[in-house]
Amino acid sequence: MLKVKLWTATSVALSVIAMLLSGMVVLIASGVFDANLRVQHNFEAQAREHLLRSPEVILEAVERLEEHQKAKEGDELITAIAKHRDEIFNDPTSPVGGNPNGNVSVVELFDYNCLYCRRAASALEQAQDADGRLRAVYKEFPILGPRSAFAARAALVSHKQGKYGLFHKAMMAHSSAAAESTTFQVAQDVGLDLDRLKQDMDDPKIAQMGKRSLTLAGELRITGTPSWIIGDWVAPGLMDLPALRKLIHDARQPPNGAE
Repeated sequence: MLKVKLWTATSVALSVIAMLLSGMVVLIASGVFDANLRVQHNFEAQAREHLLRSPEVILEAVERLEEHQKAKEGDELITAIAKHRDEIFNDPTSPVGGNPNGNVSVVELFDYNCLYCRRAASALEQAQDADGRLRAVYKEFPILGPRSAFAARAALVSHKQGKYGLFHKAMMAHSSAAAESTTFQVAQDVGLDLDRLKQDMDDPKIAQMGKRSLTLAGELRITGTPSWIIGDWVAPGLMDLPALRKLIHDARQPPNGAE
């Protein structure tokens, strides 16, 4: 127990020393100290005295830098969405649900072996049922291994047979993992032509379609599933129905209060 306490005290002391050593740089970068102070001979002494007297100013400086970084990343993300807008919202190879002519599009990137995606599927389906102006765009994003990639290819092929909606819903509702056997079983259950499905899954164009989603996700800094793109926002993680409706409502609001 004594060793643990000594180790903890040492760690805290080292952390404080590190904060003091880096604090001056952080304070200058965040604007807490006037940059003109750099030319003063006693700047280091003043900074050290200030930090020891008011250590909370370090946290203030870090918070300012974090806010600045978040704002910068937000601007970069908006730029990336604008650059890839057609690919995000209007890619003809991406299956569409809800109202194809809806005034708001919800884009979901998902993996059939993602348990959170299965839970989110219900929220998106309910949102579509209750909102006749909602358009859903499905992006296969198989990041959980070969079985997910196999299921994603089958889903894209099901779209060619005009049964993507049925296949997608059945896959999300299936109790077992999306392996090769369960994928074919679901395909058969929803009425897909299995011989044609297997043949089309080997088409290089299908593999290329999957790679496009992975590349797009990289451009938008999306690394997990489910992830959502609504308007100019990227929202990662599981989303329940109220949260999804809130983002849809916000996306419908005119910018800057314009009519």
